[in-house]
Formats: sequence, structure tokens, C-alpha cells
Amino acid sequence: MGTTSSLCGFLANYLFRNCMKVKQHPFKTFVPLSAIPFLTTAVTYKFLVTDPLSSGDLTADMSILRGACVSVLCGVFHPSALAFLKNGRLAVKYETVPLPPRGRSLLHWTILCQSAAKLMVIPMIVQTVYGGHLAFMQHKICERIFEMLEHD
Repeated sequence: MGTTSSLCGFLANYLFRNCMKVKQHPFKTFVPLSAIPFLTTAVTYKFLVTDPLSSGDLTADMSILRGACVSVLCGVFHPSALAFLKNGRLAVKYETVPLPPRGRSLLHWTILCQSAAKLMVIPMIVQTVYGGHLAFMQHKICERIFEMLEHD
């Protein structure tokens, strides 16, 4: 799941760079936006899904819900927010897009990047399905292990 969230970070960065017409410092944004989501997703999934499943505290429904939530929050929203902020700073620094009026900067940037945000719905759906499926499969594996331990 960490790999797919790093790919989502890469895609979000590409889309927001194109919306904000940022051409400078590609490695300054692409490298962190592929590494940080990977690490965040892997650690969060381990603490919220894998460890409770290993201890037998989660049901199948809760594991699917937690897996889907972790994949959406850490796999799509976190990289999208990072890409929006990093590329917004570069766009302001190099003045690649017109500056927003005072006091309305968030609205200005949101309207400017509306098409990129809409395109991020596709990876969000894929991440949700993938995270839920991965958590369900992991729950089935843990159930089999617990059954084998009970028989011995």
C-alpha cells in the first residue's frame, strides 16, 4: 500500500505542477512526495491494522474500514495536500501564476487547481478498494494462523 501511495504522491505532484505552471526544482518536489507518503502509509497501516490484527482485536469489518481509511487518508489526501503546498510555494516564489488577492489566497489556489483535484478522485477510489481488500486478505490470513495455533 505504501507503493501505491507513493505513486499517488507522484501523480498529485505532476498534476499540481502542471496546474501552477511550475518548472523549477523538480527534484525538490518529486522526491519528498514519493518518499514521505510511502513511509507515512506503511507506519500508519502497521499501527492501525497489522498490530491489532496480530493481537486478535479486530473483526473483519473493522479491519476493512481501517484499511480503507488509512489508504485514503495517508495514500491520497496526505500526498495531495503536500503537493498543493509545495507547488504553491514554488509558484509564489517564481511567480508562475498570478498572485491571489489579499485575504482570498486559499480560494484562489483552490479554483486554480480544481481540475487536478478532480482527477485525484480516480486514485482515491483505487486506493480505497485496494486498502480494504488488503486488510480483508490480511484478516483472513490471521484467522487461519489463529486456527492452526488452536489445533496444535
